[in-house]
Amino acid sequence: MFKAPQRILFDTPSSLFTFFARHGKISLRSYVFQRLPKICLIKKKKKGKKTLWIFAAASFLNDMGADMIYPLWPFFLTTVLGAPMAVLGFIDGLGDALVSLSQAFSGYLSDRLRRRKVFIWLGYLFGSFSRIGYAFSPTWKVIIPFRVLDRSGKIRDAPRDAMIADMSTSETRGAAFGILQTFDNFGAVTGIFLSLILFPIFGYRDLFLFASLPSIIAVLLILLFIKKRQKTDIKIYKGFTFKELSRDFRYFLFVSAIFALGSFSYSFLLIFSGKMGFRVASIPLLYLVFTFMASISSFPFGKLADRIGRKKVIFVSYFLWMLTILSFIFLSGITGLIVSFILYGLHKGGLETVQKAFASELAPVEFRASGLGTFKMVIGLFALPASFLAGILWDRVSIFAPFYFSLFVTVLSGILFVFMREKNKN
Repeated sequence: MFKAPQRILFDTPSSLFTFFARHGKISLRSYVFQRLPKICLIKKKKKGKKTLWIFAAASFLNDMGADMIYPLWPFFLTTVLGAPMAVLGFIDGLGDALVSLSQAFSGYLSDRLRRRKVFIWLGYLFGSFSRIGYAFSPTWKVIIPFRVLDRSGKIRDAPRDAMIADMSTSETRGAAFGILQTFDNFGAVTGIFLSLILFPIFGYRDLFLFASLPSIIAVLLILLFIKKRQKTDIKIYKGFTFKELSRDFRYFLFVSAIFALGSFSYSFLLIFSGKMGFRVASIPLLYLVFTFMASISSFPFGKLADRIGRKKVIFVSYFLWMLTILSFIFLSGITGLIVSFILYGLHKGGLETVQKAFASELAPVEFRASGLGTFKMVIGLFALPASFLAGILWDRVSIFAPFYFSLFVTVLSGILFVFMREKNKN
């Protein structure tokens, strides 16, 4: 009785014909129903891994450029350009809100046009151009459109995350997003080290110009190595409405929005540290602490979410933010600030990784990019009043007032999140 070989390679149609002419229909049946699906699956997995690593490399480069300037951003705005804290909160919140609208738009348009790649490389290009704009801004009023352009670079996120979600499974999705988030954060760590080294040499404006270069390389990576998505077996897009979202997804949006209302910009934490005695030249070290902790915790949190569920890990992330707030309020000195930023990094590493994986699973599969864009839009829209309100409380009440308000909102969000239902992975 003939036994089909374990490895079959057909280079041409004639070789395929010759093989089946010799070995008969048993081999044909074996090839079609056993070997061919496995070969296609292996190729799909290899292509998915390659795409993931290219995304990770591009994300590393972009975050390296961005985080050369992010630790210095609030001090450049308040000391060099003379903006008060309320203006800092407004600009940070406005940037987050507008980018969220652009994320929702890019997710919607990506699903409608069935295109992902163009939004990804354009997002990196926006980030590069915005840093050039920072370098030439004479006042804080002029810098506003460039801040909006900077944050609008996040149009890349929803289409990119949709591609990652499509190429992964429920068992590997948390790890895939964990890898991406890890490279995000390690790029940030590299950028902070470069900031510490280059800032005393370049100063603010020349450093901003230099920081635009890595994102240009990221654009080239996407253009050269990411192939356009094939349009086979795709239904005609007929529009996306809020009704397409499940009850669980809508509740997740509601709870996430409440939490975002108390999650003000990182700029306040850095300015607070300066008020507590940290020199401006040393502030990037604190930014480095939280970014490094987020880097090393993103992948483990993603794997943990694959094992015990997304809901539990998100709840832990909420609890870590509450501990962060309490440590800023009650701990003092250099050690207290370091502990606070360690907790903040753990919070970011868990929340940003698992939230995206959870949202991608709750969103309708055929409108996944739109669902992710909607999620990020809601978060960003509440980021504007969060940072603006924090700035007003800082200026008119005390520097501790934003922390107490955030603590109240975090406790409320945790209570509401208890009633969140998690989708069965099977």
